Amino acid sequence: MATRELSDPILHELIKNALDTIVDEMAIALVRTAYSNNLKNAMDMSCALCDAEGRLIAQGLTLPLHLGSIPDAMARVRQKFAGRTHPGDVFILNDPYEGGTHLPDFYIFKPIFLEGALVGWSASIGHQLDVGGKTPGGNGCDATEIFQEGLRIPAVKLYTAEGPVEAVFEVIDRNVRVPRQVLGDVRSQVAACLTGERAYLKLIAQHGAERFQSCTTMLLAQAERLARTAISKMPDGRYEFTDWIDDDGIDPDPIPLKVALTVDGDRMIADFTGSAPQVRGGINSPLPFTKSAVYATVRHLIGGDPPNNEGYFRPIEVIAPPGTIVNPVMPAAVAARGLTGFRLANALFGALAQIAPDRVFACEVGATPASASAATIASGGPSCSSSFSSAPGAGGPPRTAWMPAARAWSTSPTTRSR
Repeated sequence: MATRELSDPILHELIKNALDTIVDEMAIALVRTAYSNNLKNAMDMSCALCDAEGRLIAQGLTLPLHLGSIPDAMARVRQKFAGRTHPGDVFILNDPYEGGTHLPDFYIFKPIFLEGALVGWSASIGHQLDVGGKTPGGNGCDATEIFQEGLRIPAVKLYTAEGPVEAVFEVIDRNVRVPRQVLGDVRSQVAACLTGERAYLKLIAQHGAERFQSCTTMLLAQAERLARTAISKMPDGRYEFTDWIDDDGIDPDPIPLKVALTVDGDRMIADFTGSAPQVRGGINSPLPFTKSAVYATVRHLIGGDPPNNEGYFRPIEVIAPPGTIVNPVMPAAVAARGLTGFRLANALFGALAQIAPDRVFACEVGATPASASAATIASGGPSCSSSFSSAPGAGGPPRTAWMPAARAWSTSPTTRSR
């Protein structure tokens, strides 16, 4: 078979689909080897691949609000271990103030080497069953600072070429209620990264390292180009929407979430200026999670089948003032950031509905209240479980209802049922 030219669109499509297959295989490996129901049944996890420069080049079909945060965590690992990354290394972090989103989500990264040269990264995120702290499951509704929420792990090495870093495993073991399940899930995440590494190297062997790198760079550019084209077809302007959360579980005041989407040619700016200051309750949304909400909702309007990589993030700027609920600073509690993230998505869709009312679905519940429980099992050890159920979202003060599904707008005040 003749060698394909780098400009060959068929070659790009083959590489794109191969990368998509790899990240899905990673997710399957994680599910099949996981210990906890969080990963095995609820599938509260994600997998991805990055190139040698840490750019996100493929995302699995799992959680978009996870995947948009990977570039921030990846950047922190690369910055911290620049010049100190070697074959056999595996990195872990969960600190929301160092690239993570909340403590239960463990980020694991494995650098991929070929003949001593770094050629990529495999990544997995898993919501762990417990991370210590004052409340089983790590989602204490009465926590007012992150120190109460559990074990904070900065970016550190979990494995080296010599094997596991036992000190890190021991620290986790001593600080969680169900170490067997948590450490089992950590190893499952590592297994997913190993699955990605093997398939990634096989793909490079098929096409050659230089050709493969050129193709992934082109795929990033293709995703960016398609996103810019889609944005350029939107009418220029500023589109604003405000949604509300009733309260944070600590203080009774309603919490506004304000967003202004500005379309300017082939660029879009999501500005959250005017949103509430960070709150005492654990519903603050760290910046990587807020950015993920923006990327996921805008992706809805890009349409088509662009490469599922960070190229489509490039035309989108996120403005989230520090010290607000959408970009908290230490020591804000963030465990239940998902509740705010889902409502942020609703606010974003409210603004997007003004741009494309026939393509944005109607407002839904906007939150998934979570519960966690613990008990002493017959063997004398603790047991944790978490559950998530949809329920009507918080109503807050009167708000404008957006009804894009009906291609109509209502400016009369409405509230949601409780």
